[in-house]
Amino acid sequence: MVRRIEDYALIGDRQTGALVGRDGSIDWLCLPRFDSPACFAALLGDRDNGHWRLAPAGAGNCTRRAYRAGTLVLDSVWETERGAVRVTDFMPHRDRAPDVVRVVEGLSGRVAMLGVLRLRFDYGRVVPWMRRSDGHRVAVAGPDSVWLRSEPPVRTYGEDFSTRSEFTVSAGERVAFVLTWHPSHRPRPRQVDPYRGLARSLADWRAWAGRTTYRGPYRDAVERSLITLKALTYSPTGGIVAAPTTSLPEEIGGVRNWDYRYCWLRDSALCLLVLLSAGYREEAAAWRDWLLRAIAGDPAELQIMYGLAGERRLPEIALPWLAGYEGSVPVRLGNAAAGQLQLDVYGEVLETLHICRCRGLPAASPAWNLQRAMMDFLESAWRAPDEGLWEVRGTRRQFVHSKVLAWAAADRAVRAVETHPALHGDAGRWRAMRDEVHREVCRRGYDAERGTFTQSYGSEELDAATLVIPRVGFLPPSDPRVVGTVAAVQAELDHHGLLHRYGSRHRGASAVDGLPGGEGAFIACSFWLVDALRLIGREDRARALFERLLDLRNDVGLLSEEYDPVGHRQLGNFPQAFSHIGLVGSALTLAGAATAD
Repeated sequence: MVRRIEDYALIGDRQTGALVGRDGSIDWLCLPRFDSPACFAALLGDRDNGHWRLAPAGAGNCTRRAYRAGTLVLDSVWETERGAVRVTDFMPHRDRAPDVVRVVEGLSGRVAMLGVLRLRFDYGRVVPWMRRSDGHRVAVAGPDSVWLRSEPPVRTYGEDFSTRSEFTVSAGERVAFVLTWHPSHRPRPRQVDPYRGLARSLADWRAWAGRTTYRGPYRDAVERSLITLKALTYSPTGGIVAAPTTSLPEEIGGVRNWDYRYCWLRDSALCLLVLLSAGYREEAAAWRDWLLRAIAGDPAELQIMYGLAGERRLPEIALPWLAGYEGSVPVRLGNAAAGQLQLDVYGEVLETLHICRCRGLPAASPAWNLQRAMMDFLESAWRAPDEGLWEVRGTRRQFVHSKVLAWAAADRAVRAVETHPALHGDAGRWRAMRDEVHREVCRRGYDAERGTFTQSYGSEELDAATLVIPRVGFLPPSDPRVVGTVAAVQAELDHHGLLHRYGSRHRGASAVDGLPGGEGAFIACSFWLVDALRLIGREDRARALFERLLDLRNDVGLLSEEYDPVGHRQLGNFPQAFSHIGLVGSALTLAGAATAD
């Protein structure tokens, strides 16, 4: 049965994540890290590529499901003719080994349950050797080993290269399954008590969610997005993945399928800002430390993305044995965009470090030296064409958004020196750069006849990224050029009330993005429009759009990268940090909590 992207929910332990379908099947899980090979890859192929379903025998989708308040613990309830049962899925915050715990609890009557575990290591390609050992089912293949046990023990047997579990639960009875990964050359991992693990997971998540200082409107939606962003954080290093998945398509059947299991500097910087605004200073400090480690060295060699621990080599390859989500191929690993030049990243990073300083985050000694080195590079590099934030795979252009963020980098550097006497730098030189960038963008990136900033110098295309111009302070919201840009973007990039990233003439194999086919509305862009409408005084329109965007979330509050307003379905990798960052940021803007530093 084909499942839509929004049919999934995320569970995770802040080092990896699993997607659980409405039918009780875990169809995606990479172990032990977000970017490790998947042992369940049915999401990008079929059941033979690995999955783990646990549900009433013969049942389809659950009757209802929800996260427990303030947590990433998922409850799915089936109401059948013979009774009701709840399956609780979670991943305990790990000690050493990653665990997936599934607790089955009878709510009424007597329900027959069926579990089907089909492990396929290396993205659905390798069938493991299965054996029994001391009450466990053990799967081994190459470097990977997975141990499965139940408490109390239930009948399990092998069939069709899978492990099946059959049992019955009555009201008040519980059966817990624990699946644990560890390197195959090491001894059996320490057992986790599933019920203590559940209690601890509930307490840990609620303690974290309770730390937020946000008390504005839409608090439930904001809390769910903050929890999702925390779940996408790789806790050992502080890096934040863009999404826990690869190759979920931006167009069903299309080729715009990318691996997002890495740390984009831009996404991470914006994520840090919303976390900081919501009161999470520890996460901000952890990200800053990750950043300083990842980009240490020559600023000219700065990458737009890194691995979870700061790895630089992310070679892009295709996996031909996976059929792709609804036939969308290729399925890709790695991301060649890591080698692109995207000048806006320098601005995002420098702005974030500036705000950390302004909000009293304890100083890190290498941070200012890094910023000075980045400015030294940017002073000469800002004039160069680049691939822009949309990672086009065509010809480099003079993207307006890239130049605006170069201006922001210089502006923040100037303000840092002016407001913090202990920081030393050539403010005069940076001020001159800032003014030059501003003059050039206003002269070459603005179409006076249409009253709007364009996507790149000399282009007639528009770009939703220009909506950030008032947010970064390049021009005040009341400036007619800002108001005109908001109106033009909203009119020309409209897609059934949402926004495309850029115009259709920009897409296609012969256009600047260098790729065939189309895509859905980009969810983060519509949140940017909310912010821009609010800033130019169109608060009622901003709030109406924000509430429509909330309706795009699935039943457990998650958003993917894009949305198809015609097919009424989510598209792209899921859940997407960029979309949830946009949601929190717009809620802060509407609440009046987003103030310029």
